[in-house]
Amino acid sequence: MDLVTLALLLSLRPAAPPDTDPVGEWPLRPEPAVVEHFDPPDGPYGAGHRGVDLLGSPGQPVRAALPGRVTWAGSLAGRGVVVVSHGATRTTYEPVGAAVPVGTAVAAGEVVGALELTGSHCFPRACLHWGWLEGETYLDPLDLVGAGPVRLLPLWRADPVGTPVNVQPVRPVHPYAAWRPPGTGLGPVA
Repeated sequence: MDLVTLALLLSLRPAAPPDTDPVGEWPLRPEPAVVEHFDPPDGPYGAGHRGVDLLGSPGQPVRAALPGRVTWAGSLAGRGVVVVSHGATRTTYEPVGAAVPVGTAVAAGEVVGALELTGSHCFPRACLHWGWLEGETYLDPLDLVGAGPVRLLPLWRADPVGTPVNVQPVRPVHPYAAWRPPGTGLGPVA
């Protein structure tokens, strides 16, 4: 086999698969407290929390978690909303006064707006409702920053044992499944 043929054969090897876990940035700096965690709905109209609420302060800069393009920047249902598309997924930020117009390409960590108090899920405190979607499926945005569910590893091994298992939370099956007790700090279902 000559050198040219060998070079061609080597170049036809499949490339290593890309890293499937996106690595993003916190939309608020410094790393904020999580006021309410992601709680995926059972169905399209089911109860749940379709994102996370991050504690902030009015006027605080809100940053894009991943690089992408702004596809919405304006008022929606009385709240300022910014949506950044990242190919197959998109992130949402509310309530935010937009600092960038629709069509703007943004880098991860670039300011897209300022946190507003009006429309806050955590009123009278200001908090950012941060969402992440793939199509119409809601995802946990904390996975973008490595703050998602914890996997425990045995103390004697550095590498994971077995494969991760996706387990859906068990929801109570009774007429008041969506009811939440007052004073729990949970805002309205989003």
